[in-house]
Amino acid sequence: MTLTFHWFLPTNGDSRHVVGGGHGAPVTATGGDRPPSVRYLAQIARAAEDLGFEGVLTPTGAWCEDAWLTTAMVSQHTERLKFLVAFRPGFVSPTLAAQMASTFQRQSGGRLLLNVVTGGESHEQRAYGDFLDKDARYARTGEFLEIVRDLWDGRTVDLKGEHLTVEDARLTRLPDPVPQVYFGGSSPAAGVVAARHADVYLTWGEPPAQVAGKIAWIRGLAEREGRTPRFGIRLHVIARDTSEQAWAEADRLLAGFDPATVRAVQEGLARSESDGQKRMLALHGGGRDGLEIHPNLWAGIGLVRGGAGTALVGSHDEVAERVEEYHRLGIDEFVLSGYPHLEEAYWFGEGVLPRLAACGLWAHPDAPAGSGPVEAASAKAP
Repeated sequence: MTLTFHWFLPTNGDSRHVVGGGHGAPVTATGGDRPPSVRYLAQIARAAEDLGFEGVLTPTGAWCEDAWLTTAMVSQHTERLKFLVAFRPGFVSPTLAAQMASTFQRQSGGRLLLNVVTGGESHEQRAYGDFLDKDARYARTGEFLEIVRDLWDGRTVDLKGEHLTVEDARLTRLPDPVPQVYFGGSSPAAGVVAARHADVYLTWGEPPAQVAGKIAWIRGLAEREGRTPRFGIRLHVIARDTSEQAWAEADRLLAGFDPATVRAVQEGLARSESDGQKRMLALHGGGRDGLEIHPNLWAGIGLVRGGAGTALVGSHDEVAERVEEYHRLGIDEFVLSGYPHLEEAYWFGEGVLPRLAACGLWAHPDAPAGSGPVEAASAKAP
């Protein structure tokens, strides 16, 4: 199996500095350097498509633009690229969500992937009218996905659950293909839902030993359900021609972290209910020392950003080696990002992907059937 790579659409704004946000962390002022207009996001999407990324992830939450609406507009500026749309099942009825996904597939030519985000912060959920606690939210997500999957299979659904009830629910037009479901979570309640419903289980970029433990955990739960999910990882990346250049860029980003902002962000993230966020915080402890927590794995991003807080940093060869290391654990999909997202897509796409192609781990999605790997676009990084 060749590896699959996705990029990221920064619908909270972009910059040559790290843009904070997510899990209670405010969007930093740098988010206004490059506002998330359709024009700019389409630029990133077209670059990702040309370079050979399979899709692009869009986040969800009050801190960014709505993922459904934004990707629907950006999709009209691309041809092949898929859109990994993050959404929260507590904010929309399962029947409507199933219908929306079906419409998206028809209007985009089957380019929708779904990243189901249960929601780890009760204060943000309450702002949207959702007053369930965390475990109840995961239970509701399980009911939601059961209904949605049955509808996509063409069934008429009657379900009276603990949290959701539908009667005589059905779709007049089915999605083709059925969207793949991506799902993450580190709590016991999340594991149950992932085992039953996830096509791809996503983890944030922890050191390989911790990632291996997560894979074994989900794989064991899924086997008891008679299922075999794939596994993906969410990371930032700083890849350059030399290791020295890459670490100089990481140092430049770190130097731009205002101490007061770091303290404020860390205080906010410390209140997070998310088990995954707690694991991210434990990797750096809020300090600036010892941020390389595994060879070429840097925890500095998490000082000012919620959610995914680690980056692969190194030469193109070193980053390719780390990708291979995670692949040996069982990771087949990589969801990547970098600041700014337009330029970093080129650094990775032109520097790392050809190396992975040369060793048979990746092929450009636009490669003709039966041909060898297609090299990434030849333009130099802006």
